[in-house]
Amino acid sequence: MKNGIEKIADKISKDGYKNIFFIASGGSWVVSQTFEYYWKQHSSIPVFNEIAAEYVLSNNKQVTRDSIVILQSKSGDTTETVKAAQMLKEKNIRTIGIVRKGDSPLANSVTYPIVENVVNLDGSDPENVAMIFLLFRLLYNQNEFAQYDKLVKSLENLPQALVSVRKQADKFAEDFSNNFYQEEYQMWVGGGSLTGKTYSFAMCVLEEMLWIKTKSIHTAEFFHGSFEVLDEDTCCVLVKGEDVTRSIGERVEKFMEKIGSKKFSVIDTKDYKLEGIDDDFREIFGQMIVTGVVDRISVYLERDRDHSLDTRRYYRVMDY
Repeated sequence: MKNGIEKIADKISKDGYKNIFFIASGGSWVVSQTFEYYWKQHSSIPVFNEIAAEYVLSNNKQVTRDSIVILQSKSGDTTETVKAAQMLKEKNIRTIGIVRKGDSPLANSVTYPIVENVVNLDGSDPENVAMIFLLFRLLYNQNEFAQYDKLVKSLENLPQALVSVRKQADKFAEDFSNNFYQEEYQMWVGGGSLTGKTYSFAMCVLEEMLWIKTKSIHTAEFFHGSFEVLDEDTCCVLVKGEDVTRSIGERVEKFMEKIGSKKFSVIDTKDYKLEGIDDDFREIFGQMIVTGVVDRISVYLERDRDHSLDTRRYYRVMDY
């Protein structure tokens, strides 16, 4: 997978581009926010993150033949994302599609399909390895990320490292579920490079899979309204990372301690060892650490709530 992605990135770099767009839906869209964040930290080339359903109805003049558009869909058949890819194809705009299924509508609609087929040693999803190869290779080609080869070396150790994170997180996850599985409303707060991961867990797992009413809140926006609905018995989780926005999360943590919250928890990526991963890249892999922790929380919530993560009432069940 690495060599194929590098060839795509090198071809795009050689041809040139003036901006990058991420276009996706649901969890794929919100996780793209993480990579939008990274790109802005490293590059002066403009980057945009669009919801597919809105893009197909709009006339975004920033998307031109000088753009590179990256579309994601694990299934490869997300209706709105596929439609966006087909529209872009008609306009002769270069597209990259990251999917899990090579023979899928999205893969067949883009200029450069990438099939992400990496899994952890325990069979779980390491999440967005293809995107890391792609974006940081582009940055490397622009002389905006000199550590690319060093990053690739760390990626070789990622599967084992993420299994280790899950093991480290297991007791916290089980305790969290034991204490809060009956809570019917939760607040999840995260920011910076973890904004998308916090949002996606709240929406795609707690709401979609477990039917728990949940609000995800950006740490910087927490003090602009959301904290007024808190009391000492509100279940609230802070997702705290290691990027430059860490101090904003710490401000939330201090406030929760000040009001004496009885149901406040913190997931701090700093608490988890990443074996074989260079410390220079902990920020890049922060969302994967959080994934490892919340994946274990999901397992125990599924057990304690007696609610299968595969059960849906509406999503892909009925026509909507």
